[in-house]
Amino acid sequence: MQIDNETKDILKKQHYALVGNHSAVKLCHWMRQTLFYDRVCYKQTFYGIETHRCLQMTPAIVYCTQKCLFCWRYQGFTKTRFTEDDIVDDPEEVLDKSIEAQRKLITGFKGDARCNLKKWEEANNPKHVACSLSGEPTLYPRLDEFFEICHKRGMTTFLVTNGTNPEVLEKLDNLPTQLYISVVAPNKRVYKKLCNPLVKNGWEKLQKTLELLPSLDTRTVIRHTLVDGWNIDGYEKEYAKLDEKAEPWFIEPKGFVLVGSSRNRLTIKNMPTHSKIREFSRRLAEHLGYEICGEREDSRVILLTRDKKNVKIK
Repeated sequence: MQIDNETKDILKKQHYALVGNHSAVKLCHWMRQTLFYDRVCYKQTFYGIETHRCLQMTPAIVYCTQKCLFCWRYQGFTKTRFTEDDIVDDPEEVLDKSIEAQRKLITGFKGDARCNLKKWEEANNPKHVACSLSGEPTLYPRLDEFFEICHKRGMTTFLVTNGTNPEVLEKLDNLPTQLYISVVAPNKRVYKKLCNPLVKNGWEKLQKTLELLPSLDTRTVIRHTLVDGWNIDGYEKEYAKLDEKAEPWFIEPKGFVLVGSSRNRLTIKNMPTHSKIREFSRRLAEHLGYEICGEREDSRVILLTRDKKNVKIK
């Protein structure tokens, strides 16, 4: 693995299972909740992605183009690209080893009397790959092949990207089942302060991604991660202009949560209340002509859509 021992130790303490040279798996909070208490992630509520069948992973654990203040991960090891000296793992091996890592992570759950054994058995054979977790997945040079392999196995895919690699998205022959673009700043000034880009023209590259989105034949989502005191008050019109470029199927205004290493950069005062997120969403929807079609207060998230035919809220 092309990660130094100090970084490995940090990641392992944070309960990441390292995979190959640059990938990792980590159980989401909702995996435990669904196996023990039958509660589900908002992605199941909004999009039908079964929580216990979801593999949360990244093919680029130490690679990213931004050091966002609200990010939960430790950022001391960030690389902005794969170099000629880096080993690029085979995508099929990345998937196989990621599934194997997930199986090891949930092994101990089976012995707990609260565990739903039927769900646990199914969790050992995930049907959905959430390609997000940490880092910027579009930096993985073989992402297109990775999605192709997932789809050939009957797995759905879910890509979360910060939008700074529009050329990668444009060249994908195998688009993810659902494409998430994180738009966490209403303008360039806020973007530079809040997202701390590590590449030139990050804001301009994001604009290209937004302009590209309407031409991509897949389900698209814009997520606005809202950080109180930074990017929420009075910015609805500016966000609306960005969203109009992208014409997404869905928009997710979602509140920042003070977890992980974000606690070193922000405070609990930066977590907006759900009522504030709802009011932001209402005003944004009015500007765009979208409708609020769902919400999950426990995840501090609202779902907007322009076409209710696409919605299957449970």
